[in-house]
Amino acid sequence: MIPSQHIPLRPVSSTFWQMKSPLPCILTIIGSLLLYFYGATASSEVQEIRLFGWSDYLMPEILEQFTRETGIAVRYTSYDSNESMYAKLKLLNSGGYDLAMPSTYFVDKMRREGMLHAIDKTKLPNYKNLDPRQLDKPFDPENQYSIPYLWGTTGIGLDTDKFKPQYLQAWADLWKPMFVDRLLLPNDMREVFHFALIVLGYSGNNTDPEHIRQAYELLKKLLPNVRLFNSDAADVLFLTGEADAGVVWNGAANRIRREQPSFQYVYPKEGVIIWMDSLIIPKNAPHVELAHRLIDFLLRPDIAKAISEKVGSATPNLEALKHLDPKVRDNMTIYPNDKILSKGEYQTDIGEAITIYTQYWEKLKAE
Repeated sequence: MIPSQHIPLRPVSSTFWQMKSPLPCILTIIGSLLLYFYGATASSEVQEIRLFGWSDYLMPEILEQFTRETGIAVRYTSYDSNESMYAKLKLLNSGGYDLAMPSTYFVDKMRREGMLHAIDKTKLPNYKNLDPRQLDKPFDPENQYSIPYLWGTTGIGLDTDKFKPQYLQAWADLWKPMFVDRLLLPNDMREVFHFALIVLGYSGNNTDPEHIRQAYELLKKLLPNVRLFNSDAADVLFLTGEADAGVVWNGAANRIRREQPSFQYVYPKEGVIIWMDSLIIPKNAPHVELAHRLIDFLLRPDIAKAISEKVGSATPNLEALKHLDPKVRDNMTIYPNDKILSKGEYQTDIGEAITIYTQYWEKLKAE
């Protein structure tokens, strides 16, 4: 907590006692005391930083603990897609918020567009806790602008009480007629086009207009199987039977399985999508120093462990990983092995091709 600013009292002159009326000096002293106490009160007021993140991605009790320990309050505003996060920060000229949690390709995009404030690692003593294997990725070489928060995969989930697992082992299986009106897809343009491009044999980061068009045509054929697009409530939709199978993040799959043991997460044989959500400081953040303090707090092993266990996604914090319950650490839904990861692909910035993706995405959603 920042110490109170002490404003020295003006010394009382010895002539005070010789004055016929002490009122002027008394008023001076009272004024000085008021100024002193006002300064102390103002400087001890709780400071506040604004965090822009995914919904249900950081528990209130963690933020309350940070406030208790530092005196810094956190106002947490959520979004449901990288696109909406980006648009808001763009509108605010990368100001208004002190921290955000973009995914891989948006870290890349915002970095290239000069929207991010460089991270000062000298202010992050707990940076050393991060797993070196989760650092220095293509979307942010040397982690100049981002700090790993949680990572995971996007794969296939299904209720095995409704469908046998052998019927859904590949991305291409999503197109089977047996899944008519039963699939949930994320409301995420890059994720949806990524698996379609993989089925076509292309990279999920493809920028060829013809290949993107082919992916769109393929996705049009998938629409009869799609019950809805939603990124915000996969847990509820599967648990209530609104969807029986679909494309899900592994963290959501892990949470669903806790409530519904028949739910299974599948790593598609063509290769899984790997994602990482990172902490970034927008270029014109009002409270850069305080943002660094929150980042370092979240890098503490005990805090990172609690977040991973609650959210259900993998922690990039090596020290936290050591203290996880072995049942969690050995859970293949959360922590896939190296063989699975070797076939996976991170999403990176696709530059101007994003315009083509967006046009086809809007057409797809309007079908």
